[in-house]
Amino acid sequence: METVWLVEATYAPDAAEARAPFRAHHLARAAGLKAAGTYVEVGAFLDVSSSIMLVRAESEAAALDVVRGDIYMANGIWVELRARPFGRVVG
Repeated sequence: METVWLVEATYAPDAAEARAPFRAHHLARAAGLKAAGTYVEVGAFLDVSSSIMLVRAESEAAALDVVRGDIYMANGIWVELRARPFGRVVG
């Protein structure tokens, strides 16, 4: 078992439209973090209600800090973050 952090980021009500200018940067950052192994998996619900990230981090605070660094958080596209420890099956 590997402990990672499941972080859920809730979208603002107008996110489907408001995210357009930031989307390419957001997706490039997510791909980079996944390639680096910080994100185990990342994606969003198709109804644009929230995104889910499985984050490798030493603590809840560290996992939240990774997600807070996203352009969506800085520009109000995401309005709330929640994190829970998640036991990931490996091997």
